[in-house]
Amino acid sequence: MTSPSAITDPHTGKMAIRRRRTLPFIAALSRNTPGLVGLVIIALVVLTAILAPIISPYSPTAQVSRRLLEPGAQYLLGTDEFGRDILSRVIHGSRISLYVGAVSVGLALVSGSIMGLIAGYVGGRVDTLLMRLIDMLFAIPSLVLAIVIAGLLGPSLTNAMIAIGIVYAPIYTRLVRGEMLVVRNYAYIEAARAVGVDHVGLILRHFLPNIAAPLIIQTSLLLSTAILAEAALSFLGLGAQPPDPSWGAMLGSGRRFMELTPWVAIAPGIAIVITVLGFNLLGDGLRDALDPRLRGNT
Repeated sequence: MTSPSAITDPHTGKMAIRRRRTLPFIAALSRNTPGLVGLVIIALVVLTAILAPIISPYSPTAQVSRRLLEPGAQYLLGTDEFGRDILSRVIHGSRISLYVGAVSVGLALVSGSIMGLIAGYVGGRVDTLLMRLIDMLFAIPSLVLAIVIAGLLGPSLTNAMIAIGIVYAPIYTRLVRGEMLVVRNYAYIEAARAVGVDHVGLILRHFLPNIAAPLIIQTSLLLSTAILAEAALSFLGLGAQPPDPSWGAMLGSGRRFMELTPWVAIAPGIAIVITVLGFNLLGDGLRDALDPRLRGNT
């Protein structure tokens, strides 16, 4: 009798293989309480960003009342130094944070993975040259490097995303290169080469599917650090520019009023902490679910 793994029908076979790979992952993630908590937090943050124009009580840039009002029934988180509703600015700030995180990490993922694929696949002097360049970038603290790049490019949200993407690209390069060095020694890679599979086919059909899991985990973890990096750059005036409701910029302007009106800085600070915590918990849950060595312990 033909075993499920030996099904030759292209449609049935692919569905069966995908089901066998997906179900253990879903089961492992469903048993991981921190991962589920992180998933719920991120889902709520994403939903808040999508529905921001609907659920925010006021415009994030409108001066709706007197300056530095205490939290109350009308303004749940009070107003800032310009009389803008802090709750509305925090809600709309989720859009900027998620947008910056997604774009900057996506930029780092694409550029870093390409360099890692080249280094791991070609090897030799190309590998040595790229890795020495990556080592030089790793020698500089990431936040300092991001500040330098954003300062050279000029203060704007776009330049902040470029700076963060450049800073995090070496992480993907080293990760992909290391996974490539392991995978290229597998027997099925040698078999694929023996039957004449070209370089593009090897990379797309054999290498990338086998290094996807660590890339997914790394991406979920880097999203949290990218949000922190954007907040730091905006705090220093190198990211989102006024009157954009960036959490980092809100912290930067609210620090001057901490002694008298602490809620101006506390609200965006809590938003950053919750979002970063959600991505970290989700990243840990994905790691436990995608790593076969850890599934038995979840």
